[in-house]
Amino acid sequence: MASGEQAAGSVSTSNFPMARRLKGLVSSLTRKQCRSLVRILVASLLLIIIALLPLGTWYTPRTATIVSFGLYLIPYLIVGHDVILKAGRNIASGNLFDENFLMTVATLGAFALVLFPQAEQHFAEGASVMLFYQVGEFFQAYAVGKSRKSIAEMMDIAPDHANVERDGALVEVDPEEVGVGDTIVVKPGERIPLDGIVIKGSSQLDTSALTGESAPRGIVEGDEVLSGCINLSGVLSIRTTRPFGESTVSRILELVESASERKSRTESVITRFARWYTPTVVAVAVLLSVLPPLIFGYPWADWIQRGLVFLVVSCPCAFVIAVPLSYFGGIGGASKAGILIKGSNYLEALARVDTMVFDKTGTLTNGSFGIVTVHPVGPVSSEDLVRYAAYAEAYSNHPIAKAVRDAHGQSLEEAIIEDVVETGGQGVSARVDGHSVRVGNDILMEQDGITDIPPCDVVGTVVHVAVDGRYLGYLVIADVVKEDAAQAIRDLHATGIKHTVMLTGDRSEVAHAVARDLDIDEVHAELLPQDKVGLLESLMANRRGRQGLAFIGDGINDAPVLTRADVGIAMGAMGSDAAIEAADIVLMNDRPSDIAKAVRVSRKTMRIVWQNILFALGIKFGVLILAAFGAANMWMAVFADVGVTCIAVLNAMRALGIREARG
Repeated sequence: MASGEQAAGSVSTSNFPMARRLKGLVSSLTRKQCRSLVRILVASLLLIIIALLPLGTWYTPRTATIVSFGLYLIPYLIVGHDVILKAGRNIASGNLFDENFLMTVATLGAFALVLFPQAEQHFAEGASVMLFYQVGEFFQAYAVGKSRKSIAEMMDIAPDHANVERDGALVEVDPEEVGVGDTIVVKPGERIPLDGIVIKGSSQLDTSALTGESAPRGIVEGDEVLSGCINLSGVLSIRTTRPFGESTVSRILELVESASERKSRTESVITRFARWYTPTVVAVAVLLSVLPPLIFGYPWADWIQRGLVFLVVSCPCAFVIAVPLSYFGGIGGASKAGILIKGSNYLEALARVDTMVFDKTGTLTNGSFGIVTVHPVGPVSSEDLVRYAAYAEAYSNHPIAKAVRDAHGQSLEEAIIEDVVETGGQGVSARVDGHSVRVGNDILMEQDGITDIPPCDVVGTVVHVAVDGRYLGYLVIADVVKEDAAQAIRDLHATGIKHTVMLTGDRSEVAHAVARDLDIDEVHAELLPQDKVGLLESLMANRRGRQGLAFIGDGINDAPVLTRADVGIAMGAMGSDAAIEAADIVLMNDRPSDIAKAVRVSRKTMRIVWQNILFALGIKFGVLILAAFGAANMWMAVFADVGVTCIAVLNAMRALGIREARG
């Protein structure tokens, strides 16, 4: 019976998505938010009950006014006592002009109209203003909490402990106590506490906290691993390469923690605006309430009411809450996608960028050699050509040799390799399974009397292969362009980026070949680091208006250029510490396509910010003018303040979902 009831309950819940959403909402609230919600609900219920009471039929008009005053005061104090207390504390500390002061003066003023029996009473409006103000505060707290939660998910990457091998046993220690070169053991389900190299074991890693990638990443012996990733399967023994204070997880935490301290230009303007705006409107409200009755003898009650409406409307909540919240949501949404933005000022600057300048190696290319062409000559297959080259290069430490072995992708039988001779600048000779194998450049081939080499008009390093004096073909090895680099350039142009530039120290023919493949507008090759700075400054001098320029790089020699650009973007996971430190934005997963995603994030955030500013200004100034001429009542004031604030906060919450922004 119990199981049947439980099943029935589960079915009924699934049939009511609104109930599930409400349950999810309540479960996500803090204890303070729950108390605030209860107060709002109780006060709302009391206001409805009081409004339905026929006090006019029970009492004389004056008695009904006094009873109504007492009844409406109850929900007012239930929902607004903390606002009144805050206003009192702020007045005592000299911090007079804030929203608590404005709300307290305006709502108590509405109740003070009881002293003017001939005036229209506004007890219900006074209590409702405080109620709706608290509703707005509730939405703000919920939105901020949701934003903080999205960033807190990033902060959860901090490891609790590290398992260190000492005297043959595992000991749990604080990650800060682990030294460079120590061996740590990470069990399945644990978070990797420090950067290092796997010396034993293989596994799958969850890197989503760092890169936003949902797919696990395979790890084997010899691979580098970053702190903050979660070990999903096998036990890993890792030799640490950095102390905890310099590890990836520490750098990320530092970036996220400091992001809120760097205010955008718009935020700073809003903050300064609120400082003079609030005292000004308070002074205007006082003059509006006092001067007409004193000078022209107009009724005090009417003009006090106008002043109160003016005060309610003038509250700058929509600005001081929704604008920072929009930036905070944008930074939090971006962090989920593995894009770390160091401050809202950089988010705003990126939205103005129309020129993107790229370093080549490690940014648009992988920064490591790979075989881009296999050209067999005669009956030999491509697989056999690569296999002969890999065996001959078995013992070489040259990057080209590693690229050949990686392309072969299979273990080598060292027993069949003999008489290996490596000649610097030429190549390698060896006997492989009884055959004489030569792998190298034209000079090595000519020394062996091999002259039937076809012309190779290609970009990259050409490696010829000959076996037993017979030419078998060649391999072309080059720095491989990243898979999503071409799509990244297309996406950037789609977002409105007008000009793309590539700066590199590589040879001119290589640079222009990459630029043609990726459709990059302008190329500068064979540059020294100081040349890059000079060219960047030249590009910045030719900017139009307030348009910005961003530089994207990953190497230590990119740090000066990253610092000089309007926005410096570092390819983070594999980038150098100097580049990450100098950059304003860090892409944790090293994908060029995320640059366009960062641009979309910034532009959508700025659209939300300006929507809130213009909407709030338009409504507020319109109702302020109406209030000054007596054409606005307290309900219009409620909408102009609390309604506008709630709409602005809800709009700002959209910034939390911008990780998938496409506009």
